[in-house]
Amino acid sequence: MSGITDINELLSSMQPALVDELFVFCTVAGQLAEYINLAPIATFVETEGLTLVLTKDNADETGLQYESVFRQITLTVHSSLEAVGLTAAVSTKLTSKGISANVIAAYYHDHIFVSDDKAEQALSELKELSNI
Repeated sequence: MSGITDINELLSSMQPALVDELFVFCTVAGQLAEYINLAPIATFVETEGLTLVLTKDNADETGLQYESVFRQITLTVHSSLEAVGLTAAVSTKLTSKGISANVIAAYYHDHIFVSDDKAEQALSELKELSNI
C-alpha cells in the first residue's frame, strides 16, 4: 500500500495521536548491539556517537544521561516518504507557538517529539492544523 503524497490530503487526515510514554534522546559510544536490550524506538549513527531514542524509564534504569524529556505525537496518516511539505507544515505550525519539533519519519507515519511540558499544546495545534 502506497503512502499519501498530496499535502492537502495529508494535513486533513493526519489525525495526530499523543503517546503516553516519556522519551529521551541519548548519545552513546559503541555499537547498537550493545544497547539493543534498552529497546530503543529509533537509532541513528553519527560521527560523534550512536543516538538512541528510548523511554525515559529505560535510560534512568541504566544511568544514561539526557538533556530533555519528550512526548511522541504520531501522525496516524500513512504518509509517503516522498511526500513534500508535511514536515514543513507541522514544523511551521509548532514554531509559531514556540514549540520545538524533532521529527522522525518512519515507513508508515511521521513521529514528532516535543517537550513533555508542551505536548498537550502541540497536540492541540496539530489538530487545529488538520481542522479536526
